[in-house]
Amino acid sequence: MGLIDKVFGSYSEREVKRIIPIVDDIEKLEEKTKSLNDEELKEKTNEFKSRIKNGENLNDLLPEAFAVVREASVRTLGMRHFREQLIGGVVLHQGRISEMKTGEGKTLVATLPAYLNALSGDGVHIITVNDYLANRDKEWMGQIFEFLGLKVGVILHGLSSQQRREAYNSDITYGTNNEYGFDYLRDNMVIYKEEKVQKKLNFCIVDEVDSILIDEARTPLIISGEGEKSTEFYKVADYFAKTLIKEEDFTVDEKTNSTILSEEGVKKAEKYFRLENYADAQNMEIQHHITQALKANYAMKRDKDYMVKDGEVVIVDEFTGRLMEGRRYSDGLHQAIEAKEGVKVEKESKTLATITFQNYFRMYNKLSGMTGTAQTEEVEFREIYGLDVIAIPTHRPIKRLDYPDTIFKSVKGKYNAIIKDIEESYKLGQPVLVGTASIEKSEVLSALLKKTGVPHQVLNAKYHEREADIVSHAGEKGLVTIATNMAGRGTDIKLEDGVSEIGGLKIIGTERHESRRIDNQLRGRSGRQGDPGSTRFYLSLEDDLMRVFGSEKLQGLVDKIGLGEDDPIESKMVTRAIENAQKKVEGNNFDVRKTLLGYDDVMNQQREIIYRQRTQVLEGETLKEQVQDMIKDVINNAVDSHLSGVEDTFKEDVKNLINFMEDLYVPHHFVKSEDLELLSNEEIKAKYLSIANNIYSEKEKDFGHESMREIERVILLRVVDTKWMDHIDNMDHLKQGIGLRAYKQQDPTQAYQFEGSTMFEEMIYNIKHDTVRYLLQVQAERAPEREKVVKEVSTNYEDSSVRKEPIKKEEKIGRNDPCNCGSGKKYKNCCGREA
Repeated sequence: MGLIDKVFGSYSEREVKRIIPIVDDIEKLEEKTKSLNDEELKEKTNEFKSRIKNGENLNDLLPEAFAVVREASVRTLGMRHFREQLIGGVVLHQGRISEMKTGEGKTLVATLPAYLNALSGDGVHIITVNDYLANRDKEWMGQIFEFLGLKVGVILHGLSSQQRREAYNSDITYGTNNEYGFDYLRDNMVIYKEEKVQKKLNFCIVDEVDSILIDEARTPLIISGEGEKSTEFYKVADYFAKTLIKEEDFTVDEKTNSTILSEEGVKKAEKYFRLENYADAQNMEIQHHITQALKANYAMKRDKDYMVKDGEVVIVDEFTGRLMEGRRYSDGLHQAIEAKEGVKVEKESKTLATITFQNYFRMYNKLSGMTGTAQTEEVEFREIYGLDVIAIPTHRPIKRLDYPDTIFKSVKGKYNAIIKDIEESYKLGQPVLVGTASIEKSEVLSALLKKTGVPHQVLNAKYHEREADIVSHAGEKGLVTIATNMAGRGTDIKLEDGVSEIGGLKIIGTERHESRRIDNQLRGRSGRQGDPGSTRFYLSLEDDLMRVFGSEKLQGLVDKIGLGEDDPIESKMVTRAIENAQKKVEGNNFDVRKTLLGYDDVMNQQREIIYRQRTQVLEGETLKEQVQDMIKDVINNAVDSHLSGVEDTFKEDVKNLINFMEDLYVPHHFVKSEDLELLSNEEIKAKYLSIANNIYSEKEKDFGHESMREIERVILLRVVDTKWMDHIDNMDHLKQGIGLRAYKQQDPTQAYQFEGSTMFEEMIYNIKHDTVRYLLQVQAERAPEREKVVKEVSTNYEDSSVRKEPIKKEEKIGRNDPCNCGSGKKYKNCCGREA
């Protein structure tokens, strides 16, 4: 502790002092609140809501609301919040992390800020580490909220969309981080706003906040779609492209590095793929594959634009001539080149949506969390999430004895000492909880213990419900429990009568974890609520952490002293060296998570733009003005990129421009070269814009105003989703190859940001181009309908993957009848799409 802390107290102590007057105000209201009968206590919820409407804020209501929750808890659960729990509740309401030791009742603490913040009507989300705890806490703590007239929901694996929607519409909703994150992503993939399940992200309380926001932050959430069909189709499209004749069936536009089918080429495509109308928006996927196959075969040059190396297509940097390992061309062009060259066409891993936990949780208006172990990661919480950590005093003084580490030369010597310690405790009847770093090691220890005849149970974090039940009994007399360090996290261990007299629960750690936090979590299982207990870690110089972080000197020292296999070492110097090693690993892990976040921050800005655009489409906003701006942008860009002002190539440039514009509009709007040659660029733009606006007006007359607005929504949704999925994959490939930039003295994150921004701008232009093209070519008799571009098939957390079960088609439901799920849409546009 530094001099300032000694004089003024630690940061947490100073912050707790500021909260004490608020807690005093809550306590003063206790007698008055107790005097209310049940109906009067319940009525307080309506009174508070009314006062919020009349201008009072949540801070004004806090003392009264907390007093009401405390009294409701006594009446429903027989549990009264301690003063320290009130402090923890205030910290959570303030949007901070409340560090409370194991057994201090964090689950009950969360009821205070959850109730207060639910009064605003904007919803409260409480995040737990597994489904079992989410359901347990909803059933248990939910009694308080329901008594006070609030609705409580829970999000569990396997729920239907309708059940999820109902749960999110509750005042307070429990669930796991995976379920919340995947629901957010799925909500931004729906094609009707009624299909969304989540409301706005208002206030979130994360239980075991270090586990969720730190340990799981290295793995982003990913939803994947089926990609086999489209990968195979690149070969089919390539075969077709190779049958075409240049100038007769297609032209190559070198200005835009693109290829365009002629009228004859379109006829061949219709015949080859058996299409009624090639230009139809329904044939978007076929058009995409043909376009890329043409470009790959006739615009992209081997050994200039790319090379084939070891059976892979590798891009050549046009500026430096170097190979760009790890980079792939966007929009399916890379697969088209692979098909052209006859190498393996890499499966389109169709990532439909992805987000990191960091960026998901930072979207909440207010974020808070609880854990027994957060202070070792305080810098990360503050830097990444803007959260500070406040250590809450324990309700009773801690009596637990934390013994120094005992270190052995070999793993065998360590295990011998552990078994001996367990045997001695078992003879006394003292319960022992043994923490191991892995399932494999828990089984090794169990096999050794079986030889001694000591009865024990092995728990290794597979079944949450059974896991929590076993851990909760670990404080019973004579019970020996072997568990992975994280098994049963969030479960309270109560001591059986008579156990306190023989030393309480003994914790044995079988090796140090690379994170001090996990070790502290294991220690914290003992000594809850002032109970006696003890902890000791047994280590060996062969343990992973000791081996990796400089145990050679120690090994040499031990050899010189001549210590035997079973001779222990107790040394503060060794313990300090281990803690320094752990700090190093924690620092490295923080850097990994920070780098991941640096990359995802680039994607996050782009994701927000795309999701905002999707929401505008779903909310039914009129897109007419937006579409007209797109038409103008595409025409201006086309004219500027084709007519560069070089006199020698002017006639050729005009010809290419006409081909490009005819592909955009379909060939029946002919413009001759001589019509353009005497005009300025601005006049040419005006001419083409006039043609486009006339076509657009004709379409609107044919379809009618309302239908035209829906068609705009359908086409824009489909194009945005297709391009965004490809962009996610391309950004992922970019990230995989970007690490090599460090060798060129480039900051990889900055390079990723710069190139990612360029790729995003390209995608936005392609969205505009394709939207305009499909819209100006859509046929009145074949108006497109909304449908998902790719069906979700899996997530990278399979336990959390929820597939909506289709409603079975019954005889009486016709394709155009209203769907019986209650969405209000036609059966063919709702559950009938999945049947």
